[in-house]
Amino acid sequence: MARQKKTEQKETEQKKIEPKKVEPLMGEELINQVKELGNLSKEEKAKACGYYMTTKNGLERINMMQFLNALMEAEGIDLDSKASTNGSGGRNASYRISVQSNGNLLIGAAYTKQLDLNPGDEFEISLGRKHIRLKQVKQEEDEAKVTVSSS
Repeated sequence: MARQKKTEQKETEQKKIEPKKVEPLMGEELINQVKELGNLSKEEKAKACGYYMTTKNGLERINMMQFLNALMEAEGIDLDSKASTNGSGGRNASYRISVQSNGNLLIGAAYTKQLDLNPGDEFEISLGRKHIRLKQVKQEEDEAKVTVSSS
């Protein structure tokens, strides 16, 4: 009987010491809970949404990174870069170019692919004080010019 009591007491003590397993909120449920907790700090919101654990020493540790990642995922925000769709790898468009040593400005294939441009597509160039504007010449206008000039 005494042995059984010691075992039960030991199990009770272990339950107090063992870290708690909490199921954190995800998706729409997480977003709604965060909105309801409006004025709380981000740490308090993370804890209220289940993004914490209790250590062996009984201390609570908030998993902020896990909370923020889950919140971004729930909002549909993806910070991980994805491979380009053309399968060639390569660099991503930075939307910045430099004048080359020969004075040329080169617009790379990443931009022309995004705009679905093809070899032979033509542009009008207009210069401003500190900018260059490219305006695509429509093919219909080209065909009309050819028709007019050939008659």
